[in-house]
Amino acid sequence: MGRRNHAVCDHHLAEINMVPLIDVMLVLLVIFIVTAPLLTHAVKIDLPQASADAVSPRAPVQLAIRDNGELFWNGAPVARDRLEQRMRDAARQTPVPELRIHADRQTPYERVAQAMALASRLGLSRIGFVTTPE
Repeated sequence: MGRRNHAVCDHHLAEINMVPLIDVMLVLLVIFIVTAPLLTHAVKIDLPQASADAVSPRAPVQLAIRDNGELFWNGAPVARDRLEQRMRDAARQTPVPELRIHADRQTPYERVAQAMALASRLGLSRIGFVTTPE
C-alpha cells in the first residue's frame, strides 16, 4: 500500500489546458458582435435649418463706470436714469449685443453689481469685463 511503482512516473502536468478558455472567448466574441449593433441608440431630433444669409454680429456696447459714479455709454456720458432706457433699447436689437463693462480701479463693486443686475434683468445676458494689463 505504501509502495510506489517507480517505473511509472507520477508527473503532474504544468500546462494550462487552453481549449476551454478559447471556447469561452469565442462565445463571448460572438455575443458582443451580435449585441453591439443593438446598443446604438439613435434619437431623432428635428433640427432647425440654417439660413444662407449670415447675420453680422453687432458691435459690443461699452459701459464705463468711474469711481465717482459717472456713467459712459459707448464713450458718451449718460445719466443714471437714462441708462435703463439705453439698455432696454440695446436688448431689443437682433442679435443682442455684448455689454462690456469698463470700471475704474477704485469703483465700488456695488455700482458694478447694480449695472450688471440691471443689464441682466433687461435682457443683456452676455456681459464681459474689460481690464488693462499692468
